[in-house]
Amino acid sequence: MLIDFHSHVFPAKIAEKALKNLSFVAGGILPHTNGTPEGLLAAMDKEGVDKSVVLNIATNARQMHAVNDFAASINGDRLIAFGSVHPEAPDALEELDRIKALGLKGVKFHPDYQGFFVDDPKMFPLYKKISELGLITVFHAGYDFGFPPPYKCMPKNAIKMLDKFSSPVVLAHWGGLSCGEEVIDVLCDTPAYFDVSYGCGVMPRTTAIEIIEKRGADRLLFGTDSPWHSPTMELSMQSTLGLSDEDKEKINYKNALNLLGM
Repeated sequence: MLIDFHSHVFPAKIAEKALKNLSFVAGGILPHTNGTPEGLLAAMDKEGVDKSVVLNIATNARQMHAVNDFAASINGDRLIAFGSVHPEAPDALEELDRIKALGLKGVKFHPDYQGFFVDDPKMFPLYKKISELGLITVFHAGYDFGFPPPYKCMPKNAIKMLDKFSSPVVLAHWGGLSCGEEVIDVLCDTPAYFDVSYGCGVMPRTTAIEIIEKRGADRLLFGTDSPWHSPTMELSMQSTLGLSDEDKEKINYKNALNLLGM
């Protein structure tokens, strides 16, 4: 079994434009799907992925409700959609209640797109509400190739907000994209989960091994960052890390099933 804990899709009417814009700002990276739910499902069938967690992002306050309506419309057995709230939305706290009522299992934040530092105290009421609702929170963590510094969820920031949660937190991209040494120094002893998306060709192999040795496999989650990386890419990287079959099973699906309550 294989569960991808980090994927993205868009409504069909905007998918082509969204992929073109995102590819441009990230320096021309080419997508592996057409960016639609149907495209992701076709790629999953081709590459042997059973379920994908789809991480939606409200990049401005105006679109927050529409983003969560879209998430609810695709949420099901194979695509497990997360919602999103924007910190500047006046009804962000109430929208968290609606996310829960819609049957979505979690919330995605992208601090660089949404314009906040994760350790800003203005976020703490949202974190408290998320915890009360028992939702999973996924943060984009580390660098983002489409933005200049300062990046808003570096390990030094993440460590100061984790104790604000009593529900699970996932730090994407090995705990911080291109932040391997800082992740080892700061985050490996915390309760946070790391998804291991967007690692192939980006995360040094020796650093990945060190993170696994210090962190253990129990809180690592397979991910791709589809459509930008594919399962084949990330499994190819995984094959170089000297993992036991038991640890591969934990990373590839068992940890995700447990976290999602499935």
